[in-house]
Amino acid sequence: MKAGNILFTGVGGQGILLASELTALALLSAGFDAKKSEVHGMAQRGGSVTAQLRFGARVYGPLIAMGTADVQVAFEMMEAVRYLPYLRPNATVVVNTQKILPPLVATGQASYPENILQNLTERKISFLSLDAFEIARQVGESKTANVVMVGALSALLPVKADVFEQSIATRVPARFKEANIEAFRRGRAVST
Repeated sequence: MKAGNILFTGVGGQGILLASELTALALLSAGFDAKKSEVHGMAQRGGSVTAQLRFGARVYGPLIAMGTADVQVAFEMMEAVRYLPYLRPNATVVVNTQKILPPLVATGQASYPENILQNLTERKISFLSLDAFEIARQVGESKTANVVMVGALSALLPVKADVFEQSIATRVPARFKEANIEAFRRGRAVST
């Protein structure tokens, strides 16, 4: 892939903005032009958060048009389905199997959609599912689930792993560097 559109989706508090920043830094370090945009929405109340990232030889804007995203990185299962209209045919979804119940579901006023992964299969969408939260817990730092997702995404991009690791090392606090690099490696191992 010499150019692409990546859509990051999830809910507030999952580290989506850092994940998109790490990915953009790695792409820039690898010689690509990259632009990103973020929508925080009701992030502090567990609401939807998205980041859009476009890269290539020359990129003029960060926004992804409906039906043109090459990859969606869904940090929460329901968010994988919410943003399907952004995907182009034959796109790939990297989906975290973690469920974060929206307020209406948590209070019993609505139900969480069932069979989300089956829904992706029925729509003939290529996807990679992983439990990023569990992988992060195995690393010893549950807050690295977002970097696990970056690791899984990285195998789909034309950037070497060490470039991503350097981006992580320069962006995360020193005391969390080793845990984040390990989380990245484990996420990448899931998709290779």
